[in-house]
Amino acid sequence: MLQDTPSFLAYWRNARSRTVRVLEALAPEDLEWAPTPGAFSFGDLFRHLAGLERFMYAENVQGRPSCYPGHGVDLAPGLDGVRAYLDRCHAESLAIFGQLSDADLLAPCVNLAGAQMATWKWLRAMAEHEAHHRGQLYLMASLRGRSVAPLFDLTEEQLAAASEPAEKKKRNTDEHR
Repeated sequence: MLQDTPSFLAYWRNARSRTVRVLEALAPEDLEWAPTPGAFSFGDLFRHLAGLERFMYAENVQGRPSCYPGHGVDLAPGLDGVRAYLDRCHAESLAIFGQLSDADLLAPCVNLAGAQMATWKWLRAMAEHEAHHRGQLYLMASLRGRSVAPLFDLTEEQLAAASEPAEKKKRNTDEHR
């Protein structure tokens, strides 16, 4: 469960900053590139994340219906436009989420499907949705040859090098029994 509103806000700011790393690594010619015809482009994904955060999740936690505007280029063209839209929607959403009391997190809200769920669960769903698309964005960036900062500031190779080999770990565990 999300413990309290300030903790959620800090978590959500950090989660979004990890997503924005991809946007910062893109060149203008990457923005509307999609891996296959009909798939979301980078721009589509960033506009989608911004719009859903602000116009679905933030509206729903206030007891309002979704007013998601879609993800079209007309919402935010160009890298600067997408960044401004993402930042504006995020700031507005944080202001709305920041007004939630800890009791509000436990209270039900109605999601887009009309189902009631605890507000904290709806916000958790927002974070999971973002993580899903962040994975797409990182993969797409690699397909474009763009280097993006590692998700948690550690590459897989660095993690493996810093980790204790499984064989040694098993031996240490067996010795402590």
